[in-house]
Amino acid sequence: MRDQAEQLRERIQRIAPEKGRQTRLIAVTSGKGGVGKSNVTLNFALGLIESGQKVVVFDVDLGLANLDVLMGVSARHHLLDLIHQDISLWEIIERGPNGLEFIAGGSGFTQFLQLDEHKLNKLLAQLSLLQGYADTVLLDTGAGISKESMQFILSADEVFLVTTPEPTSITDAYAVIKMIHARNPHTQIKLIINRSSSYREGRHTADKLTMVAKQFLGMDVQTLGFVFDDPHVSQAVKQQQPFLVAYPHSQASRSIRSLVSTHLGSASRNEGEIGGLRGFITKIRNMIR
Repeated sequence: MRDQAEQLRERIQRIAPEKGRQTRLIAVTSGKGGVGKSNVTLNFALGLIESGQKVVVFDVDLGLANLDVLMGVSARHHLLDLIHQDISLWEIIERGPNGLEFIAGGSGFTQFLQLDEHKLNKLLAQLSLLQGYADTVLLDTGAGISKESMQFILSADEVFLVTTPEPTSITDAYAVIKMIHARNPHTQIKLIINRSSSYREGRHTADKLTMVAKQFLGMDVQTLGFVFDDPHVSQAVKQQQPFLVAYPHSQASRSIRSLVSTHLGSASRNEGEIGGLRGFITKIRNMIR
């Protein structure tokens, strides 16, 4: 028998679209591992929740899914349990701090793109239930330019590209921009410069990437903002807590809130450009076919 929490979720989901809620889907990626992409995703999600948004984070990092580790939460279910255990979407949504909801990809998530059409349709039908349930769905994708990550990136409403001021990170971030441009030059990309020692360093890094993208690709890449280097971040990781929760007044936490504020301001100006979960599912299905 379904518990009361599940029934309440389904009831909320059914009535939410009638209130006109639009679900924005954002893919967060990076050119290389180790730049703090998942940590930025997690804390950005918590910042959105602080601002009154309902958020679901979807861990689709096929190689290093670790959102649950960063939160100190043990995921009971994973995405493919929708098929293998024949359970509903609401049963695989896990809960983290401050009401954050997330879906764990799991080690077997690589099977997602190899499912037969019947199973894929069943899975996508369940995911479509998130349309109208959340204001924002964040996809924590794998680093780099793998075929699987690129499919998620190109299916989202917009892309957050996380990099650091290190030269290798900048080079790899530009490689991602080039790959996205080759597949869909109209993709909205926004830069997040992580571990910036100062505003000047963050601005210089962002300007370098946006200028090169414009000059050589003719692509307008925007800058969402910077997350300043802060020892509280590594301390929070060791404690398996998001730094926005463990150290809410730290410089990194203030940086995240600034990113959220900038994002919400731009999102309100572009509400008509949202494809949401339905658009995401249509694009994923077309790519796999």
